Amino acid sequence: MSKLEDFLTAKDEEKIVEAIRLAENKTSGEIRVHIEKNCTKDIFEHTTEVFHYLKMDNTKQQNGVLIYVAIENKSFMIYGDVGINNAVDKDFWNTTRDVISSHFRKGDFANGLITGIEKAGNELAKHFPWLHGDTNELENTISKG
Repeated sequence: MSKLEDFLTAKDEEKIVEAIRLAENKTSGEIRVHIEKNCTKDIFEHTTEVFHYLKMDNTKQQNGVLIYVAIENKSFMIYGDVGINNAVDKDFWNTTRDVISSHFRKGDFANGLITGIEKAGNELAKHFPWLHGDTNELENTISKG
């Protein structure tokens, strides 16, 4: 798969954005998906850069979650800000990664992302429930680089 546009169909993208919207309806947390063709440096370092570039570190409760995907590298990373990272069990990110990875291995990229979004959303809702007056601090779109 060489083209960014071939990774997900327009319908897949709509489903992913809807999953983000539904997850965020239960929490003050923010979830984003960022997709790039490839990653030419350390994936953790680059995911952190993307997290800051998307201004995900500007949430009030430091509860943003980014799912970063590098298509040609066949790799992805989940990055949670300090607030959510300190709240979840130490195995949470690994189990979320494993769920996404099991879908990705089958070529089911959309459902892998949706499942990861739902898992992150449920955990965010547990630790950062939506309260009256909470606003959506970040766009629910899929960003691409």
